[in-house]
Amino acid sequence: MGASLTSTTSAEAKSAACGGASWYALGSRTASGERMNASNLTAAHRSLKFGTKVQVINKRNGKSVVVRINDRGPFIRGRVLDLSKGAASQIGMIRSGTASICYQVIG
Repeated sequence: MGASLTSTTSAEAKSAACGGASWYALGSRTASGERMNASNLTAAHRSLKFGTKVQVINKRNGKSVVVRINDRGPFIRGRVLDLSKGAASQIGMIRSGTASICYQVIG
């Protein structure tokens, strides 16, 4: 069950983006079919392949975390990632609920 790690294209590997991020902790299944586990370091992105690993940096404090894409979203304008609660905790955005972040696909 769940998604396997997939390779990224060279365009994805060089891509970087900035925007807003939020966090979520649902008890349901993700778009990839995995059961959501809020403590895992995962995230939702609108189009990156499931299994893609992404380094996320909180622009306010410089903290970073590597997450695996396993869901689709976010669906709110200006947001580029929805992080699991565990990933959000790693970069210090639990209390605020949202953060300004930059991310880059890593190989």
